[in-house]
Amino acid sequence: MEQKYELLAPAGGFPQLIVAVKVGANAVYFGLKEFSMRANAKNFEIKDLNKIGKICGSQVKKYLTLNVVVYDGEMGKLEKVFRKIKGKVDAVICWDLSVIELCRKYKIPFHVSTQASVSNSESAKFYKKLGAERIVLARELNLKQIKEISKVVPVECFCHGAMCVAISGRCFMSQHLFGRSANRGQCTQVCRRSYFVEDEEGRKLRLGEHTVLSAKDLCTLPFIDKLKKAGIVSFKIEGRNRDARYVETVVKSYRKALDNNLSKNEIKQELENLNSVYTKGFSSGFYLGVTTSDDFSDVEHSKATKKKEFVGNVVHYFSKVGVGTVKVLSHGFEIGDELVVIGKTTGIEHVKVERIEIKNKAVPKARKGQEVGIKLPLVRKGDEVYLVKGC
Repeated sequence: MEQKYELLAPAGGFPQLIVAVKVGANAVYFGLKEFSMRANAKNFEIKDLNKIGKICGSQVKKYLTLNVVVYDGEMGKLEKVFRKIKGKVDAVICWDLSVIELCRKYKIPFHVSTQASVSNSESAKFYKKLGAERIVLARELNLKQIKEISKVVPVECFCHGAMCVAISGRCFMSQHLFGRSANRGQCTQVCRRSYFVEDEEGRKLRLGEHTVLSAKDLCTLPFIDKLKKAGIVSFKIEGRNRDARYVETVVKSYRKALDNNLSKNEIKQELENLNSVYTKGFSSGFYLGVTTSDDFSDVEHSKATKKKEFVGNVVHYFSKVGVGTVKVLSHGFEIGDELVVIGKTTGIEHVKVERIEIKNKAVPKARKGQEVGIKLPLVRKGDEVYLVKGC
């Protein structure tokens, strides 16, 4: 029987969760508003777990991230979380031994986070003895090293997404400069900035053409077959701070790559798709060897070939005729434009604008301040509308 690889998608909110399930993720990982390494994501509350369970059904696994540093004064609150999540998640992703002990106490399966930097078989054996069902390996490993550890315990590895300059994540720059700890999920991403050197007399020079601390994004799609042979059971997409369009695009590409042997032309097409959403350029990470200066980004923000700009919100939706009205609050649009509608129940829907009406009269453009009618798939009042265009 052909092996089925798990594709694990990030869910920073309900739109991302819905679209991940819709386009083929086998599992999703998400955080709560506390104890999460992505405090800036919208995240979820414990009361959302029942709804999450309904969206995922019995086929899509649910992994809760509780992977921050935990202090003594928080242990009581953390234990209350465990009492409420039991039976509602398939596993907890963690690395703090106090959290692992709570997983053992409440008999909740756990996966060891990449924050633990597991880089060898002996460490893997240690966590396996504690009861770990899976280990998310350190990002500094090559494929040969991963293969060896996979003989000890099931392993999960990142296949796509942003890479911290500290790789496995224990960075102190944000804490040092802004008092916001990356290890508490509050990273301000100071590594992504451009920097200058200054001499004693105040003369400044910009440090090259690259953002010298900002790593390119990991992209394994061109050599995904090599990862399949390395003993990896779960392929993880980074991106709990990314939007539903990003999650949709990346999950689709990697679902196709995991389920098929892609031709060179198909790989080229999927890379074009991946380049259309947030990216700082692509790197193979450490999988094929030690990184070089070419693995640092030359942009401070995204170099995606497409971007989305906020238009407004859906005001009404008339399901019988498939028409909605949109209040244009920011960027206007015109016939022929591509829109996406994103919502907590809708997920994401794509729209090609074929006709625009105001009070039953056709108009060529929708301008800021207007409420216009357009053909829409099933969406909901309050959903956000965005214009997608080339950069």
